[in-house]
Amino acid sequence: MAVSVRMDPLLEKEMAQAAKRRGITKSQFIVEAVERALGRHDPSEMYLKVMQEMPGYQIGSDTTGTEAVERSPRKQALHDKLRAKHAQEQADYAEFLKTQPAPMQGGAA
Repeated sequence: MAVSVRMDPLLEKEMAQAAKRRGITKSQFIVEAVERALGRHDPSEMYLKVMQEMPGYQIGSDTTGTEAVERSPRKQALHDKLRAKHAQEQADYAEFLKTQPAPMQGGAA
């Protein structure tokens, strides 16, 4: 069944870009949005479906552990440099947090 919808041109452009990023048509994008609004798409069901389809994918997995990843020397050097930079930024942030006053607990008196 065909349905016409009037919308602001900027909203339509944003919708078209979002649909393009997802690799679907504007019609599919609108249908999915309506289905979500009607409660037909349960996020927990979608999460379980994705987890079943990609069982080997682990969020936050560390490739420096038992799994060895072969990289070219240049890529390995860049990887090591970025890891060191990340570790230093984490340490700097931890030091920064130590200098901040503790947040007040409870309500106003």
